[in-house]
Amino acid sequence: MKYSDVIVVGAGPAGIAAAAAAARHGLSVLLLDDNSAAGGQIWRGGIEAPTRHAKKTEDLKKERALSDLVSSGATLLSGFRVFDAPAPKTLQAIRETAGDPEIITLQYDRLILATGARERFLPFPGWTLPGVFGAGGLQALVKGGFPVRGKRVAVAGSGPLLLAVAVHLQQYGAHVTSVAEQAPMSQLAHFAASLWSRPAKIRQGIGYRAALGKTPYRTGCWPVSALANKETGFLESVQFTNGARTWTEPCDLLACGFHLVPNTELASLLGCNLRSDFVVVDEQQQTSVANVYCTGEPAGIAGLDAALLQGEIAGLACAGQPTGSARARNAAEQRFAARLETTFRLRPELRSLASPETIVCRCEDVTYGNLSSRSGWTDAKLQTRCGMGPCQGRICGPATQTLFGWTPKSIRPPLSPVPVSALCFHDSQQNLPEEIA
Repeated sequence: MKYSDVIVVGAGPAGIAAAAAAARHGLSVLLLDDNSAAGGQIWRGGIEAPTRHAKKTEDLKKERALSDLVSSGATLLSGFRVFDAPAPKTLQAIRETAGDPEIITLQYDRLILATGARERFLPFPGWTLPGVFGAGGLQALVKGGFPVRGKRVAVAGSGPLLLAVAVHLQQYGAHVTSVAEQAPMSQLAHFAASLWSRPAKIRQGIGYRAALGKTPYRTGCWPVSALANKETGFLESVQFTNGARTWTEPCDLLACGFHLVPNTELASLLGCNLRSDFVVVDEQQQTSVANVYCTGEPAGIAGLDAALLQGEIAGLACAGQPTGSARARNAAEQRFAARLETTFRLRPELRSLASPETIVCRCEDVTYGNLSSRSGWTDAKLQTRCGMGPCQGRICGPATQTLFGWTPKSIRPPLSPVPVSALCFHDSQQNLPEEIA
């Protein structure tokens, strides 16, 4: 059993900023993350790119945030993922190691949720082939040592992440054949024009595009199928369309993701109100549940600067400190978030890419044909086991929401797979006399 004034779940930029702000004002703070080090997906460490350019603003922000975290006195618990909230102001988390899994019970006075987001995947024929990755997923693998030097990589989907991933892969030696953005040029042009007051973001976008050189950046373009080599079964090409014509591009890898989905499972389990898939918060980042705050992507996809600001606001609010300055800056970031959502909204054609044989639920091998006759998410789970595999609907849930308009329900513990043996051992230890346990 561990107690802390404040527990922060998620050690990405928002969680780091929240933990540091609360701790430097005298509160005891525990920062939990299921990765081995703080930073989240955006600041994930790993093997440096051989062609890495000079240090950029994002690198300086990372160094400053991590330095603030260390000097604040907050405690980082790495490798732990929260899977239950069994009682008020109580969480349970597990860390799986080479030996027996470790389960801890955590109690808090205030809780800050900084659980981030994941990629949205949409099924199309061939999307489960070896060689097809999530855009951010491939980026993370490459940082971990996955070789892409000399490989032809197509990048497709939607959102500002695509350009960043393409540049990153190129720095590791990949040959990026094209970047396909499903949003039309009209929406992107309007978005770019709205950034006149945000010169840093304009420079960032121009820098990414310039780094790609002559690599085609196609707007209003999306993948319709991935094709395998008949002998190896691995990806060898991808078919694209712009709505008027369809063509095939050879590639060794396809990095594909359709913007982001907020990780709101823990917030839902705690009873926090959601609106349009996001956690409802006030100006202090307070949710509908007393003493529970939410920062970063679960409260709205708005990017790095918004995550850092919201984390600071939540941390200061927990410590009873004024937040006016940060709130004023965050208001501008929320306007940017609204423009992001409008610009990269998914086009209706993406709902009709899957064929009857296309797998939608990868964990349970449930096809589009199996699901098309079902009346809703619950009916699909009962009749096909869609959403009942190890990912617990994190991949197929958003996909079926886009395809059929279903809303996944009944968030229940455990929030992620937990070995029964670990639960039994933990429960037995809780019942032992203190001197034995």
